[in-house]
Amino acid sequence: MTTLVLGASGATGKELVNQLIMMGQNVKLILRLNAKIPEKWEDNNRISIVRASISEITVTEMAGYINDCQSVASCLGHNITLSGIFGKPRKLVTNAVALICKAIERNSSGNTFKFVLMNTTGNRNKNLNETLALTEKIAMGLIRFLIPPQSDNEDAADYLRLHIGQNNKKIQWVAVRPDSLINDSNVTEYELFASPTRSPIFNSGKTSRINVGSFMARLIVENDLWESWKGQMPVIYNKSFI
Repeated sequence: MTTLVLGASGATGKELVNQLIMMGQNVKLILRLNAKIPEKWEDNNRISIVRASISEITVTEMAGYINDCQSVASCLGHNITLSGIFGKPRKLVTNAVALICKAIERNSSGNTFKFVLMNTTGNRNKNLNETLALTEKIAMGLIRFLIPPQSDNEDAADYLRLHIGQNNKKIQWVAVRPDSLINDSNVTEYELFASPTRSPIFNSGKTSRINVGSFMARLIVENDLWESWKGQMPVIYNKSFI
């Protein structure tokens, strides 16, 4: 199986790629011209690399890139710089999700693709009518207004939730929602929930990037796990040992 990975040069994307390789999968990466990746990836015969800007790829070109793939995973995000947060493209993630979905729908292979999107606990799953306290609503409104990537994450998940939905014959999807991301060297125990069990603003949990990579890779590889979560937006927390 080959998985197309977007955002592979980011901190979580690297973990995802490494987890997929450890699970015996082939990976195709679309990377910016100047994106830095681990040297060991360059000589790995399970990894193929396309150097291109995702915002400049046409639907036809993307359909060609995914022709030998069976799944897509996106860890795309905005760089934590002034230009990354407030510059263009404001809808980097949403546009990439739409591009991939249109390319899959144009693809003539007849395969059903798995699409795994890294999202955030700051985004509610409106299919479950998840609610926020008044203080959380006010805080989230300010975040959405002041930090454009928040609305981009919301719109990207909504594209899958509303435009692709639950019954698309070519695309099945899962939007993975980690809480505050931290670094760790090894996969540890983690817990999965349909909805947040704590406030993402006032009582956030921790989720290691390597655990996010592990869960996303397992969704692609393990069909039983996929069947448990397809069409949903699972929340992942590091397991707390208290």
